[in-house]
Amino acid sequence: MRTNFDQLLEAGCHFGHLKRKWNPAMAPYIFMERNGIHIIDLNKTAIKIDEAAEALKNIAKSGRKILFVGTKKQAQEVVAAKAQEVGMPYITERWAGGMLTNFPTIRKAIKKMSNIDKMMTDGTFDNISKREKLQITRQREKLEKNLGSIADLTRLPSAVFVVDVMKEHIAVAEANRLGIPVFAIVDTNSNPNNVDFVIPANDDATKSIEVILGAVCEAVKEGLEERKVEKADEEAAAAQQEENKDAEAPVAKERRARVRKAAPKAEAEKVAEAKEAPAAEEAAE
Repeated sequence: MRTNFDQLLEAGCHFGHLKRKWNPAMAPYIFMERNGIHIIDLNKTAIKIDEAAEALKNIAKSGRKILFVGTKKQAQEVVAAKAQEVGMPYITERWAGGMLTNFPTIRKAIKKMSNIDKMMTDGTFDNISKREKLQITRQREKLEKNLGSIADLTRLPSAVFVVDVMKEHIAVAEANRLGIPVFAIVDTNSNPNNVDFVIPANDDATKSIEVILGAVCEAVKEGLEERKVEKADEEAAAAQQEENKDAEAPVAKERRARVRKAAPKAEAEKVAEAKEAPAAEEAAE
């Protein structure tokens, strides 16, 4: 796939931060400076989006999970919508410290949420006091708000996609520590050195975030579709193999029957030959 340059331009992906706030490590991605604001080179942005999209497509195709992270106000709705479209986990509320590095504890919290749901359906909830019900309900709401979107994440993700590496620096640090690849939209005021797949672009404008996430999520969707097709082909091949075995079974059975039938006759002939051998020797003498 090839990212549309005009789309990126229209979404304002090229607008960086003020020159005085820049991070020198972003110099390779800056095209020019205008009115004290750095302008990002969209040709490089398009290339980087395509690289990231291809890598994410392969991860999705292999059946692994990608965690999308965007807790800033401009990114929350877009991240949630795009991640839900492709069935991937996401974080749009506060990033809980240890979300990755202390994953077993996070899983316990998610299990607690499931246990509360079970209490509500099996009748246990009806036998407790009104005050306890209120406390448990509030606890459930808090867990749902922070962890509901990763309830299906049973193991560590294979990649993390971040909007604004400065705001999500804890998420990036945790992913780096565990060797999980980081994909990120990186603005001119951020450090790209801790990111494996840098997408240089405006990380403050909702339209910019939407265009980039739309491109990468489309690639993820393609990967998931290809996985479905491959799985269907494998199942069809397995069914065909089983069918061939069933078709060959009667022939093999008949062959074995013929062999069993011929075995006694062959044995009798051998015995007769053994008896005739001494007589032939005597005659020869």
